[in-house]
Amino acid sequence: MILKDALLNGTKILKSADIDTPVLEAGVLLCHVLNVDRSFLYSHDDYNMTDEEQEKFVSLLEERIKGKPLQYITGHQEFMSLDFIVTPDVLIPRQDTETLVETVLRHIKDTGLKNARILDIGTGSGCIAVSLAYFLKDSGVFALDISEGALQIAGTNAKRCGVEDRVFFLKGDALGGLADIIAQSLVIKEFERGDEGIFDIIVSNPPYIPKEEIKTLHRQVKDFEPRTALDGGEDGLDFYRAITCEAQKILKPGSLLAFEVGYDQAEKVFGIMEKNFCGIEVVKDLTGIDRVVMGYRK
Repeated sequence: MILKDALLNGTKILKSADIDTPVLEAGVLLCHVLNVDRSFLYSHDDYNMTDEEQEKFVSLLEERIKGKPLQYITGHQEFMSLDFIVTPDVLIPRQDTETLVETVLRHIKDTGLKNARILDIGTGSGCIAVSLAYFLKDSGVFALDISEGALQIAGTNAKRCGVEDRVFFLKGDALGGLADIIAQSLVIKEFERGDEGIFDIIVSNPPYIPKEEIKTLHRQVKDFEPRTALDGGEDGLDFYRAITCEAQKILKPGSLLAFEVGYDQAEKVFGIMEKNFCGIEVVKDLTGIDRVVMGYRK
């Protein structure tokens, strides 16, 4: 089968399975099978695929129509113009989360903060921690996650992006006493501590889906992405409460705490932060949805 026909057939198969962007995804899968960039599909549309290539393409199409996310099939997702490895051990990075990274970068620029010490809670693929380390060349970023599998993927991404010497990984449960995890960390103990806090910035995109709503999510989310990265408790706010409470113990006075929030959670997270944080702001994403809530330790 020539490449043009394979693309056409793949598009039809994905369209019949109600995939939203069948042409795009068929092309991505073909590029993955052939290990080429997208321009090859159009400049070599008469390329005669081998039997092995055709069989692999059909196999990947079958995985996709069963609901497996495209990113888990190819093992890649772009974030902040960087290429991240993703597996079912980690949440797939979303463009929405770039708003959180950009908020922190803007804070650094506006304040002129140098040699920032940053904690990323619930690092997953490492997309936030690695991106911040990549764009803030003098920073030290500490990335916490409860999942050993996630930490391994995040470590791989740190190496791929050339920041493995400035991203330090910690294993622990953010609901289980964050300050204690930090206090017991051998990685943190290697760094000089201040009397009034350790970190200049704490950032987190925590699990924020209410427990009962998970079953209503699209199948490629609820059936494939890790539940621990989705489940935010009964009202979706468990991690915001826990992190906000613990952050005041490890964040320097006047320093930044920034969260990604769900589409209807900004006001509630604002309220959670009011007791111990000031100058609280809500930042909208590119679609105009309240996406980030940020404030400063009193």
